[in-house]
Amino acid sequence: MSLTSHLEELKTRLIRILIAIGIGFGVCYLFKDWSFRVITKPLVDAMPAHSTMIFTGLPEAFFIHMKIAFFASLFLTAPYTLFELWRFISPGLYREEKRMVVPFVFFSTILFGSGVLFGYFVALPPAFSFFVSFSTDFLKPMISFREYLSLTLKFLLAFGLCFEMPVFMFFLAKMGVVNAKLLSKQRRYAILIIFIAAAILTPSPDAISQIIMAIPLMLLYEVSIIVVKFAKRKPAQEETESTTEETKETNP
Repeated sequence: MSLTSHLEELKTRLIRILIAIGIGFGVCYLFKDWSFRVITKPLVDAMPAHSTMIFTGLPEAFFIHMKIAFFASLFLTAPYTLFELWRFISPGLYREEKRMVVPFVFFSTILFGSGVLFGYFVALPPAFSFFVSFSTDFLKPMISFREYLSLTLKFLLAFGLCFEMPVFMFFLAKMGVVNAKLLSKQRRYAILIIFIAAAILTPSPDAISQIIMAIPLMLLYEVSIIVVKFAKRKPAQEETESTTEETKETNP
């Protein structure tokens, strides 16, 4: 395909993704009150009784609900988005690699969702409890929901992306960048990097929250080693033969 054809294909895929996100946004906005209660629950459970959040601008509450609906739509339509992106890059892949579309979409969605749920149920509640614990009779928490939402979404996104480690390692292995032996050999450095990342990603500076974040990442690293063993790159000769067969089928 020419560059123009690639750009037209990309444009088509992006339009379809935007339409899906738009439809998802409309559906999610209908449940904005329920979404609001869900997203604020970790902080509400940690705040003192009868505490409330505030908004400081007249249209702020409206745009907050819009933002919640938009991000909920991104999460809801993530499988379709991944599928369209895969359809765009699949023409440049070999036949065996094209067959991975369903596992790719399935495991990417599951891992990302697991990371978000882990951050929501495990990592964020103790972090918020730590921060709110500094309130006194004289020092009362008056938290802006805009700042809370921005902080929460950043960390939930970070957790979701971190949980994509096995998928990321799989594709690095397919490209010949890493292998299981290399990952096993560099395990000690990986653990150090994981704890540094946990210290950066967790909103709370206490060691317990950082350990809670680091433990699943270390488990995912071990899972990545196993995944990489099944993602050995095809030898150059096999790739050439596969390309020749596909060319013959395309041009009989």
